Amino acid sequence: MKQTTVRKAVILVAGFGTRFLPATKALPKEMLPIIDTPGVQFAVEEAVQAGIKDIIFVTGSSKRAIEDHFDSNPELENALKRSKKKDRLKLITRIQSLANFIYVRQSKPLGTGHATLMAEAVVGNDPFVLMYPDDLIVSKDNPTKKMIEVYQEYESPVMGLLPVSKQNVTKYGIAYANHIKKNVHEVTGIIEKPTLKQAPSNLASLKGYVLPPTIFSYLKRVKKGVGDELWLADAVDLYNKDKAVFGCELSGEIYDLGSKLGWLKANVAFGLKHPELGKKFKAYLKQVIK
Repeated sequence: MKQTTVRKAVILVAGFGTRFLPATKALPKEMLPIIDTPGVQFAVEEAVQAGIKDIIFVTGSSKRAIEDHFDSNPELENALKRSKKKDRLKLITRIQSLANFIYVRQSKPLGTGHATLMAEAVVGNDPFVLMYPDDLIVSKDNPTKKMIEVYQEYESPVMGLLPVSKQNVTKYGIAYANHIKKNVHEVTGIIEKPTLKQAPSNLASLKGYVLPPTIFSYLKRVKKGVGDELWLADAVDLYNKDKAVFGCELSGEIYDLGSKLGWLKANVAFGLKHPELGKKFKAYLKQVIK
Protein backbone atom coordinates (compact mmCIF):
# COMPACT_ATOMS: atom_id res chain seq x y z
CA MET A 1 0.00 0.00 0.00
CA LYS A 2 1.41 3.38 -1.01
CA GLN A 3 2.15 6.07 1.55
CA THR A 4 0.14 9.14 0.55
CA THR A 5 0.25 11.03 3.85
CA VAL A 6 2.64 13.93 3.32
CA ARG A 7 4.59 14.86 6.43
CA LYS A 8 7.90 16.07 5.00
CA ALA A 9 8.86 19.28 3.21
CA VAL A 10 12.11 20.11 1.44
CA ILE A 11 12.86 23.84 1.26
CA LEU A 12 15.61 24.94 -1.12
CA VAL A 13 17.68 27.78 0.34
CA ALA A 14 21.19 27.19 -1.02
CA GLY A 15 21.30 29.98 -3.63
CA PHE A 16 23.53 33.05 -3.36
CA GLY A 17 20.74 35.65 -3.64
CA THR A 18 22.88 37.80 -5.93
CA ARG A 19 19.99 40.12 -6.83
CA PHE A 20 20.13 41.48 -3.27
CA LEU A 21 23.88 42.09 -3.07
CA PRO A 22 25.56 43.56 -1.11
CA ALA A 23 23.02 42.75 1.65
CA THR A 24 23.22 39.02 0.90
CA LYS A 25 27.00 38.85 1.10
CA ALA A 26 26.61 37.96 4.78
CA LEU A 27 22.83 37.61 5.24
CA PRO A 28 20.87 34.83 3.50
CA LYS A 29 18.30 36.24 1.09
CA GLU A 30 15.68 34.05 2.78
CA MET A 31 16.28 35.90 6.05
CA LEU A 32 15.39 39.32 4.63
CA PRO A 33 12.35 40.34 6.69
CA ILE A 34 8.82 41.15 5.70
CA ILE A 35 8.37 43.78 8.43
CA ASP A 36 9.75 41.66 11.32
CA THR A 37 9.47 38.09 10.01
CA PRO A 38 12.07 36.45 7.74
CA GLY A 39 10.66 35.44 4.36
CA VAL A 40 11.57 31.78 4.90
CA GLN A 41 9.47 31.64 8.07
CA PHE A 42 6.31 32.21 6.01
CA ALA A 43 7.12 29.07 4.02
CA VAL A 44 7.75 27.07 7.18
CA GLU A 45 4.54 28.19 8.87
CA GLU A 46 2.49 27.44 5.76
CA ALA A 47 3.97 23.95 5.59
CA VAL A 48 3.30 23.30 9.27
CA GLN A 49 -0.30 24.48 8.94
CA ALA A 50 -0.67 21.99 6.07
CA GLY A 51 0.33 19.09 8.32
CA ILE A 52 4.09 18.94 7.71
CA LYS A 53 6.16 17.62 10.64
CA ASP A 54 9.69 17.46 9.20
CA ILE A 55 11.27 20.50 7.50
CA ILE A 56 14.38 19.64 5.49
CA PHE A 57 16.43 22.66 4.49
CA VAL A 58 18.91 22.24 1.65
CA THR A 59 21.38 24.96 2.57
CA GLY A 60 24.75 26.36 1.53
CA SER A 61 27.87 27.39 3.42
CA SER A 62 26.62 30.95 3.98
CA LYS A 63 23.21 29.99 5.39
CA ARG A 64 23.98 29.49 9.08
CA ALA A 65 21.62 32.34 9.99
CA ILE A 66 18.68 30.16 8.88
CA GLU A 67 19.77 27.37 11.23
CA ASP A 68 20.23 29.86 14.06
CA HIS A 69 16.79 31.37 13.46
CA PHE A 70 14.98 28.06 13.91
CA ASP A 71 17.14 27.04 16.89
CA SER A 72 17.08 28.15 20.50
CA ASN A 73 19.03 31.20 21.68
CA PRO A 74 19.55 30.75 25.45
CA GLU A 75 21.35 34.08 25.91
CA LEU A 76 18.54 36.06 24.28
CA GLU A 77 15.86 34.01 26.02
CA ASN A 78 17.43 34.61 29.44
CA ALA A 79 17.73 38.34 28.70
CA LEU A 80 14.03 38.50 27.82
CA LYS A 81 13.14 36.58 30.98
CA ARG A 82 15.14 38.97 33.15
CA SER A 83 13.48 41.98 31.55
CA LYS A 84 10.07 40.29 31.83
CA LYS A 85 9.34 40.68 28.12
CA LYS A 86 7.08 37.64 28.07
CA ASP A 87 5.41 38.37 24.72
CA ARG A 88 8.72 38.64 22.90
CA LEU A 89 10.03 35.54 24.66
CA LYS A 90 6.98 33.57 23.54
CA LEU A 91 7.41 34.94 20.02
CA ILE A 92 10.94 33.56 19.61
CA THR A 93 10.58 30.28 21.53
CA ARG A 94 7.61 29.11 19.44
CA ILE A 95 9.75 29.25 16.29
CA GLN A 96 11.99 26.36 17.33
CA SER A 97 8.97 24.17 18.14
CA LEU A 98 7.20 24.65 14.81
CA ALA A 99 8.61 21.45 13.32
CA ASN A 100 11.49 18.98 13.35
CA PHE A 101 14.23 20.86 11.47
CA ILE A 102 16.84 18.99 9.45
CA TYR A 103 19.69 20.58 7.49
CA VAL A 104 21.48 19.18 4.44
CA ARG A 105 24.27 21.20 2.86
CA GLN A 106 24.71 21.56 -0.90
CA SER A 107 28.42 22.23 -1.47
CA LYS A 108 27.87 24.10 -4.74
CA PRO A 109 24.75 25.63 -6.37
CA LEU A 110 24.30 23.00 -9.10
CA GLY A 111 20.59 23.46 -9.83
CA THR A 112 17.26 22.66 -8.19
CA GLY A 113 17.49 19.01 -9.25
CA HIS A 114 20.86 18.53 -7.57
CA ALA A 115 19.60 20.32 -4.45
CA THR A 116 16.55 18.05 -4.30
CA LEU A 117 18.74 14.95 -4.63
CA MET A 118 20.69 16.10 -1.58
CA ALA A 119 17.58 15.44 0.51
CA GLU A 120 17.01 11.87 -0.74
CA ALA A 121 18.51 10.10 2.29
CA VAL A 122 16.32 12.11 4.67
CA VAL A 123 13.13 11.88 2.60
CA GLY A 124 13.51 8.14 2.09
CA ASN A 125 10.45 6.41 0.65
CA ASP A 126 7.98 9.11 1.67
CA PRO A 127 6.18 11.65 -0.52
CA PHE A 128 7.23 15.22 0.17
CA VAL A 129 6.53 18.86 -0.54
CA LEU A 130 9.24 20.73 -2.47
CA MET A 131 8.98 24.43 -1.64
CA TYR A 132 10.44 27.53 -3.26
CA PRO A 133 10.34 30.02 -0.36
CA ASP A 134 10.58 33.01 -2.72
CA ASP A 135 7.00 32.36 -3.88
CA LEU A 136 4.84 33.88 -1.15
CA ILE A 137 1.14 33.51 -1.93
CA VAL A 138 -1.27 35.27 0.38
CA SER A 139 -4.59 33.43 0.23
CA LYS A 140 -7.54 32.50 2.42
CA ASP A 141 -6.71 28.87 1.56
CA ASN A 142 -3.39 27.28 2.47
CA PRO A 143 -1.67 26.70 -0.92
CA THR A 144 0.48 23.80 0.30
CA LYS A 145 -2.52 22.05 1.84
CA LYS A 146 -4.45 22.33 -1.43
CA MET A 147 -1.54 20.82 -3.35
CA ILE A 148 -1.27 17.94 -0.87
CA GLU A 149 -4.97 17.20 -1.26
CA VAL A 150 -4.54 16.82 -5.03
CA TYR A 151 -1.51 14.58 -4.51
CA GLN A 152 -3.42 12.31 -2.14
CA GLU A 153 -6.04 11.76 -4.83
CA TYR A 154 -3.72 11.05 -7.78
CA GLU A 155 -0.42 9.92 -6.19
CA SER A 156 1.59 11.61 -8.94
CA PRO A 157 3.64 14.82 -8.98
CA VAL A 158 1.56 17.94 -8.37
CA MET A 159 2.82 21.42 -9.20
CA GLY A 160 1.42 24.69 -8.00
CA LEU A 161 -0.28 26.76 -10.71
CA LEU A 162 -1.39 30.35 -10.35
CA PRO A 163 -3.37 32.33 -12.94
CA VAL A 164 -1.47 35.43 -14.03
CA SER A 165 -2.43 38.40 -16.20
CA LYS A 166 -1.61 38.51 -19.91
CA GLN A 167 1.07 41.08 -19.20
CA ASN A 168 2.82 38.68 -16.82
CA VAL A 169 2.85 35.41 -18.79
CA THR A 170 6.26 36.36 -20.21
CA LYS A 171 7.75 36.34 -16.70
CA TYR A 172 7.00 32.73 -15.73
CA GLY A 173 7.01 29.13 -16.81
CA ILE A 174 3.53 28.63 -18.30
CA ALA A 175 1.76 25.27 -18.26
CA TYR A 176 0.22 23.25 -21.06
CA ALA A 177 -2.78 22.29 -18.95
CA ASN A 178 -5.90 20.21 -19.54
CA HIS A 179 -8.60 21.05 -17.00
CA ILE A 180 -9.95 17.99 -15.16
CA LYS A 181 -12.18 19.38 -12.42
CA LYS A 182 -12.40 22.33 -10.06
CA ASN A 183 -8.80 23.40 -9.36
CA VAL A 184 -7.15 20.31 -10.88
CA HIS A 185 -5.38 20.18 -14.25
CA GLU A 186 -3.31 17.58 -16.03
CA VAL A 187 -0.03 19.22 -17.04
CA THR A 188 1.65 17.99 -20.20
CA GLY A 189 4.49 20.51 -20.31
CA ILE A 190 5.88 23.89 -19.34
CA ILE A 191 7.15 26.62 -21.64
CA GLU A 192 9.54 29.06 -19.98
CA LYS A 193 8.81 32.78 -20.33
CA PRO A 194 6.80 32.54 -23.57
CA THR A 195 5.59 35.43 -25.65
CA LEU A 196 1.90 36.18 -25.33
CA LYS A 197 1.25 34.34 -28.63
CA GLN A 198 3.26 31.31 -27.52
CA ALA A 199 1.59 30.99 -24.11
CA PRO A 200 -0.64 27.87 -24.00
CA SER A 201 -2.54 29.16 -20.93
CA ASN A 202 -2.31 31.79 -18.22
CA LEU A 203 -1.30 29.27 -15.55
CA ALA A 204 2.17 29.95 -14.17
CA SER A 205 4.19 27.27 -12.41
CA LEU A 206 4.81 28.64 -8.91
CA LYS A 207 5.23 27.64 -5.30
CA GLY A 208 6.78 24.21 -5.86
CA TYR A 209 5.60 20.61 -6.00
CA VAL A 210 4.29 17.68 -4.05
CA LEU A 211 6.38 14.73 -5.19
CA PRO A 212 6.47 10.94 -4.82
CA PRO A 213 9.79 9.42 -3.70
CA THR A 214 10.18 7.87 -7.18
CA ILE A 215 11.14 11.33 -8.46
CA PHE A 216 14.67 10.65 -7.22
CA SER A 217 15.16 7.89 -9.79
CA TYR A 218 14.20 10.36 -12.54
CA LEU A 219 16.58 12.98 -11.14
CA LYS A 220 19.39 10.45 -11.45
CA ARG A 221 18.51 9.81 -15.11
CA VAL A 222 17.96 13.35 -16.31
CA LYS A 223 20.77 15.16 -18.12
CA LYS A 224 22.21 18.51 -17.10
CA GLY A 225 20.36 21.46 -18.59
CA VAL A 226 20.69 25.24 -18.65
CA GLY A 227 23.90 26.46 -17.04
CA ASP A 228 25.25 22.91 -16.97
CA GLU A 229 23.07 22.32 -13.91
CA LEU A 230 20.52 19.68 -12.93
CA TRP A 231 16.95 20.98 -12.95
CA LEU A 232 13.98 19.50 -11.11
CA ALA A 233 11.59 20.61 -13.87
CA ASP A 234 13.48 18.41 -16.35
CA ALA A 235 13.03 15.39 -14.07
CA VAL A 236 9.30 16.13 -13.80
CA ASP A 237 9.13 16.29 -17.62
CA LEU A 238 10.88 12.91 -17.80
CA TYR A 239 8.41 11.48 -15.27
CA ASN A 240 5.60 12.81 -17.44
CA LYS A 241 6.66 10.50 -20.26
CA ASP A 242 5.72 7.53 -18.06
CA LYS A 243 2.89 8.84 -15.89
CA ALA A 244 0.61 11.84 -15.56
CA VAL A 245 1.66 15.03 -13.82
CA PHE A 246 -1.00 17.25 -12.27
CA GLY A 247 -1.38 20.91 -11.46
CA CYS A 248 -3.21 22.41 -8.51
CA GLU A 249 -4.62 25.81 -9.41
CA LEU A 250 -4.08 28.20 -6.53
CA SER A 251 -5.56 31.59 -5.80
CA GLY A 252 -4.29 34.65 -4.02
CA GLU A 253 -1.78 37.46 -4.28
CA ILE A 254 1.74 36.41 -5.28
CA TYR A 255 4.85 38.16 -4.00
CA ASP A 256 8.22 37.24 -5.49
CA LEU A 257 10.54 37.59 -2.50
CA GLY A 258 13.48 36.78 -4.76
CA SER A 259 13.17 40.13 -6.54
CA LYS A 260 13.68 43.58 -5.05
CA LEU A 261 10.36 44.88 -6.34
CA GLY A 262 8.46 41.81 -5.11
CA TRP A 263 10.07 42.10 -1.70
CA LEU A 264 9.18 45.79 -1.49
CA LYS A 265 5.58 45.07 -2.53
CA ALA A 266 5.29 42.42 0.19
CA ASN A 267 6.57 44.81 2.84
CA VAL A 268 4.10 47.49 1.75
CA ALA A 269 1.17 45.04 1.68
CA PHE A 270 2.01 43.52 5.08
CA GLY A 271 2.85 46.93 6.51
CA LEU A 272 -0.60 48.28 5.62
CA LYS A 273 -2.24 45.33 7.40
CA HIS A 274 0.06 45.35 10.43
CA PRO A 275 -2.00 45.70 13.65
CA GLU A 276 0.44 48.19 15.22
CA LEU A 277 1.88 49.98 12.21
CA GLY A 278 -0.89 49.83 9.61
CA LYS A 279 -2.64 53.15 10.23
CA LYS A 280 0.54 55.15 10.72
CA PHE A 281 2.15 53.56 7.67
CA LYS A 282 -0.87 54.33 5.50
CA ALA A 283 -0.84 57.94 6.66
CA TYR A 284 2.86 58.16 5.86
CA LEU A 285 2.37 56.76 2.35
CA LYS A 286 -0.33 59.35 1.69
CA GLN A 287 2.12 62.07 2.65
CA VAL A 288 4.97 60.90 0.44
CA ILE A 289 3.00 59.71 -2.61
CA LYS A 290 1.70 62.71 -4.53
